[in-house]
Amino acid sequence: MAILESPSACIAAEEGVIAKAVLMPGDPLRAKFIAREYLENAVLVNDVRGIQGYTGTYKGKRVSVMASGMGMPSIGIYSYELFHFFDVENIIRVGSAGAISEKLRVRDIVLGMGACTDSNYAAQFSLAGTFAPIASYRLLTAAAEAAKELGISPHVGNVLSSDLFYDDSVSTLKWRKMGVLAVEMETAALYMNAARAGKEALSILTISDHLSTGETTTAEERQTTFTKMMELALEIA
Repeated sequence: MAILESPSACIAAEEGVIAKAVLMPGDPLRAKFIAREYLENAVLVNDVRGIQGYTGTYKGKRVSVMASGMGMPSIGIYSYELFHFFDVENIIRVGSAGAISEKLRVRDIVLGMGACTDSNYAAQFSLAGTFAPIASYRLLTAAAEAAKELGISPHVGNVLSSDLFYDDSVSTLKWRKMGVLAVEMETAALYMNAARAGKEALSILTISDHLSTGETTTAEERQTTFTKMMELALEIA
């Protein structure tokens, strides 16, 4: 099989080895964990710059899992290449988020119906207005239905995709008044790339910490114990 030529060397995989559906955690070790714990006959298909990608099967379905790295520039690169160079049809982000809404608790599941952002990522599309990044309706409704079957009660709504991990203005909680549920760093770029490519995307997030209460989880817990969102994503992949 021939190596696909692309403008970037971020993904070096043989043609056809990446499945049409890709789960995309930020952390390469979480990608490895999903492949090891859930996929049958998982094969490493990418390890460029330590961004691990695997392809295997889940309940007979061919599925890939590949890390995105942290932030919109990083997921922007990997989702773009998967959609445009590797013929991927849908990407399901599985990641952690910080709770903004007082309704949320640590380890709750959030389905990102839409993604607000403080990023300038959409400027590249030269639109005469403000683009609203939203999830694939098909994937969103499939996730909601699968959650019922798995006994999961997800929260569904807007998330905030921020370029800032440490925000000097301490402005993140202001989004609460607009009903935004949680903050993370990737979803808006993923949804924009999917829209531009005519493909599908959804973010399934686990609350790892709460901005108001200070409740949090460890890095190891985030890597290996947020399994409900992984199982939910695999069911709809």
